[in-house]
Amino acid sequence: TARASSTGLILWWPRHLLRLADSARLLAQSRPHLLGLPALPPGTLSTAPIEPLVNQSVRVGVHEMRSRMLALGDCCSGEDMALTALVRVGGAVDGLEVRVHLGVYVPPVFGDAGARLAVAGNGRDAAAAKYAPWARMRKSMEKMRPPGATELLLTNDGDHLLEGSVTNFFVVCRKEERRSNEPLSAQTKANKFEVQTAPLSDGVLPGIMRQIVIEECHDLGILVREVSPSWSKRELWEEAFVTSSLRLIQHVETVQAPLLWEDIETKTWSDVSWVVKQFQGAGHITTQIQRKISERAITEESDKNNFL
Repeated sequence: TARASSTGLILWWPRHLLRLADSARLLAQSRPHLLGLPALPPGTLSTAPIEPLVNQSVRVGVHEMRSRMLALGDCCSGEDMALTALVRVGGAVDGLEVRVHLGVYVPPVFGDAGARLAVAGNGRDAAAAKYAPWARMRKSMEKMRPPGATELLLTNDGDHLLEGSVTNFFVVCRKEERRSNEPLSAQTKANKFEVQTAPLSDGVLPGIMRQIVIEECHDLGILVREVSPSWSKRELWEEAFVTSSLRLIQHVETVQAPLLWEDIETKTWSDVSWVVKQFQGAGHITTQIQRKISERAITEESDKNNFL
């Protein structure tokens, strides 16, 4: 899934194409059933045709969608497009078929409404790949979604938080040890905190925005540790945010988790006691990162990602 502007610009499109091909290759090798395939010998499925097939379909879809939005005039002012591309094995060239869906998307205003997260399920199988069956598989977690929760967090042990069901998850936390006893100055304030997000090796999706956040943190001089945020150390958390290709970055208002992790398999949200971590709006570091990402998105206008 990617986000396109009303002018036809698709944000970070080359990265999306690369991940689409990587996901197809990984699934064909390790989880062919998620592609609707029997077990395949290595190298049977070629991903080379994916880019031209997807680009051709996306070009047609974006042009048609933009024409409809222009016909509606002011009704679609300030709206973007949500683009979803699906690749499956079929009877097309080299056994691949492409399906593209586009819809109107209204970008949320950063800082207005934060995400409300609930720890509700185990990590994904074949987490390094993105696959359509996950939309059906994650429905089993809905019984643990409390009222008002906008996203579900995944964990395999009740403590180390991996990712959201459709987002990557980050926390901004105080470092456990200070390297210096000197008074905190404006210049060293950023050094008091670090951004944490689960490493790919723990089983999370290598999200496009996840990588961009890491890159922007490095440019800002903000330390990033790829370590799964620990719920048991939540008193160190000062800020939290989630990322996705549509919303880009959204601050977190609350994170809640069952008091007893064992309850998650057998009970519903109303049967368990919850512990809640509350945040006070979009924090300083989250806002810094968001501003840099917005600036970077604007520079995409000069890239060759426009399909019109």
